[in-house]
Amino acid sequence: MPLIQKFKFLKTLLVAVCLILPWNATAINHGSMTDQLLSKKLGRNLVESLLVKSLLEITDGKTKQAFETVNELIRAAPNFKLAYLIRGDLLTAQSGALKSFGDSAPSTSTDDIINTPSSEQIQGLRDEARTRIEYYLSEKKSAQQPNLLVKLSDEQEHLIVVDTVKSRLYLYKKVDGTLQYVADYYVTIGKNGVGKQTQGDKRTPLGVYFAGQKLTQPLADMYGDAAFPLNYPNELDQHQNKNGSGIWLHGTPTDTYSRPPRASDGCVVLSNPDLKALEPILQTGKTPVIIANNLEWLEGDKSSEKLKMQTADKLALQKAIENWRKDWVSQNTDGYLSHYSKRFFYSNGGFSQWADYKRGIQAAKPKVSIEIDDISMFGYPDVEQPIIVVNFEQDFKSPNLQNKMRKRQYWVNENNQWKIMYEGAV
Repeated sequence: MPLIQKFKFLKTLLVAVCLILPWNATAINHGSMTDQLLSKKLGRNLVESLLVKSLLEITDGKTKQAFETVNELIRAAPNFKLAYLIRGDLLTAQSGALKSFGDSAPSTSTDDIINTPSSEQIQGLRDEARTRIEYYLSEKKSAQQPNLLVKLSDEQEHLIVVDTVKSRLYLYKKVDGTLQYVADYYVTIGKNGVGKQTQGDKRTPLGVYFAGQKLTQPLADMYGDAAFPLNYPNELDQHQNKNGSGIWLHGTPTDTYSRPPRASDGCVVLSNPDLKALEPILQTGKTPVIIANNLEWLEGDKSSEKLKMQTADKLALQKAIENWRKDWVSQNTDGYLSHYSKRFFYSNGGFSQWADYKRGIQAAKPKVSIEIDDISMFGYPDVEQPIIVVNFEQDFKSPNLQNKMRKRQYWVNENNQWKIMYEGAV
């Protein structure tokens, strides 16, 4: 069987295993397939590596090796409930009584930290196993980049992108003005999926957010070792009448290494060790976090074409921002207002209120100086029209006022022209 066919066959079998079909403990005749996959896919995260290794060994019919691997996994993460479930299956399989993944009742001896799980908990563990194995057996490269227009500011060194479909968080760093993949981590999102609308809907929001510094007040054990708040609802969320609060990046309880893919009240949840690895980055309080559901990736033959489109959009937006600044400096009110969408909103109203306010101020044609620096740009995910969140440092001087402030704008592409949809101080 050709290598690619073996790969697809193994992927199909393992996915079937995690979808509650019978365990197949018969050795598959594919030689060193497991070793080849392990050498390519594993190594960054010890716990996840051992988990996938054990599942691959079971698929290979190497139950003895799998049992040893699972024991090593439990030593590495004594609170990893999925590992206990797999070990229980392996013990049951020795008697020939195992029918499907998770059929066994885990041991409740003193060296095991979990009690017999409910059917709902078992299903959650099955979902976690399926999600993790699907990711490691996917043909996508972990080092690929998202098809999102991104420009980090001078003080931003990292970007976090959450792919809610794959329950995966990707970390990138800025290198010579471009994004470079650093690592990725398994995450849990809301019980009811994505698209948060209201308080208590147990959904994870989609959009561009920024992680604040670590919360210092005492937290309940369910939030794990740390919590970093996201600025949900952001300006666009509020305009769309979305509400709720307390959307955080946080860890897991003491007795839990990780949670099922859909298990939080809306937060993005990582294992405590993974969160600890991210903590130095998150603690800056300036890390952008893009949460997406239909994430596109730069891959294959179309990558160069998509990159060219990204570059063209970025240059067009930069030009639009500069033209907006020049029209503001010249006090050309009609030209200045032409940069704003008719759907524009701000803290005190919409476009008509903004236009009246600006016409009143600029009627005297005051001489002003406006400098814009340290611009960042972040493409908004899962929207019908392209939207870019733009942050910058604005230095404004006039005969009556001098101030320097951090400003945020949302630019929307309308009929191939970039227009300002929102503007306000950060």
